[in-house]
Amino acid sequence: MVNWIWLFLIVASFVVAAANGRMEAVTAAAFDGAKTGVTVSFGLISVLVFWLGLMRIAEDAGLLRKLAKLLGPAVRLLFPDVPKDHPAIGYIMSNMSANIFGLGNAATPMGIKAMQELQKLNPDKETATPAMCTLLALNTSSITLVPTTLIAIRMNYGSANAADIVGTTLAATIVATAAAIAADRWYRRRSAGPPQRNAGANRAAPPPDAGSRAG
Repeated sequence: MVNWIWLFLIVASFVVAAANGRMEAVTAAAFDGAKTGVTVSFGLISVLVFWLGLMRIAEDAGLLRKLAKLLGPAVRLLFPDVPKDHPAIGYIMSNMSANIFGLGNAATPMGIKAMQELQKLNPDKETATPAMCTLLALNTSSITLVPTTLIAIRMNYGSANAADIVGTTLAATIVATAAAIAADRWYRRRSAGPPQRNAGANRAAPPPDAGSRAG
């Protein structure tokens, strides 16, 4: 569906440009956009390689394991239906750790692996489990301490202080994560339905025995 939307936009742009005699401007914009895309991509690659290298050093030094231990209680609270020692928990904590440092490209493979492990616990393979929905909500709105990708983009476009968005990004992602968790819990309670009454309370009382009737 998305491919058809892009195709429509491209064709419509060329048709409108041809009708208005602006084909030269469209062609120039297309080549300029391609050039800018390559330039920005190489700039992002350099910054991401740097931060991924730092992440690897932190992993070898055991810092990520310590961070995972700190995240452990929160993960168990957010994913109560996932067994404590299940492989999905490790991938979830790695995904959250990468997102905290703004390494979305590093977090994506861990998120995919976590989803694959959660799918193994899914009794209905056609429907997402509550744990899957929680992971998606957290992965979309994760708290970010260092927005490395945004910093890299600002550096490429000549920002005087590319890191001055750290505070506002942290505040925004905290609010977004809190809203995502609140919405996730609300939908969980809604999908679970009203609490079931005790079946024993609804069971009809047994009829009195013959001796009781005789008395």
